[in-house]
Amino acid sequence: MKVAIVGASGAVGQEFMRVLDEQNFPVTELVLFGSERSANRIFTFRGKDYVVKLLQHNDDFKDIDIAFVAMGARQAREYAPTITKWGCTMIDNSSAFRMDDDVPLVVPEVNGRDALNAPRHIIANPNCSTIILVVALKPLDDLSHINNVQVATYQAASGAGLEAMNELALQFSEVACGKDRLTVRHFQHELAYNVIPHIDVFDDSNDYTREEMKMVRETCKIMHSDIRVSATCVRVPVMRAHSEAVWIECEKTITPQEARAALHLAPGIQVLDDPEHNQYPMPLDVAGKDPVYVGRIREDTSSDNGLTFWLCGDQIKKGAALNAVQIGQYLISHKHH
Repeated sequence: MKVAIVGASGAVGQEFMRVLDEQNFPVTELVLFGSERSANRIFTFRGKDYVVKLLQHNDDFKDIDIAFVAMGARQAREYAPTITKWGCTMIDNSSAFRMDDDVPLVVPEVNGRDALNAPRHIIANPNCSTIILVVALKPLDDLSHINNVQVATYQAASGAGLEAMNELALQFSEVACGKDRLTVRHFQHELAYNVIPHIDVFDDSNDYTREEMKMVRETCKIMHSDIRVSATCVRVPVMRAHSEAVWIECEKTITPQEARAALHLAPGIQVLDDPEHNQYPMPLDVAGKDPVYVGRIREDTSSDNGLTFWLCGDQIKKGAALNAVQIGQYLISHKHH
């Protein structure tokens, strides 16, 4: 496979390179693209150096099979025709195309088959919080249809990119040095020793944030379901890996034992649920890991057919690069059938 990474020098672009290597993705040739700022930088992949090419409107994508794209929605929209013009499949990490009817929105463990029908040669990678949520919802929805979901997210600095992670580290060092005013550039408020119930911009119509509404809309599309979702998305002073507290209500009762058994067998999930020995998922432990970790599985005391649980997943891995690479793997394994 001739593979391109667009936005190669960013946090997700760098993770693409690591994950392609870890997953033994069949890369015969790799081409890296970036903005004027990162063009001509050199990165090493599988022992070979690659120079970042400047992304332009030309025929650079003519022989490329799959392009993993990690740039903003505006640029993704602008460059999509150039990337797909010669039949290259664009696996896009931005929000640009997620809700377009003719663009599949894919989490391979949940709706991999959707990836096989991409008329525009674009497949959208969902929002990071949505990905780690639906991986856990799918095996439970298979036991009994989920009518509604309430979720509170605890999202790491990594969700706002590399510079935001650096800002959190800087703020902690500033606190340690006794500084009164901390550097705030990437968040609405200081994040060190704080939580901020505000990710992305507020929607004028309903006072939810765009991040929250992404979870609402994307979950329905991925699961092909009338599932009703309500989300509150919170930024927490964690470096990497998102956490979520989830409440679901099903058509019929699922016991915690049944839920544990189904989750244990499900692809992409690790059950870590032993309260007696203080075993439950935490972002510190799951950072850098592939699976979504689920624990604290119990009956919802406020609902008849309700379950509640806690999950953690690495935002840059399963929440971004790994999911996109798994879409590529799904395409390769199903293209010849």
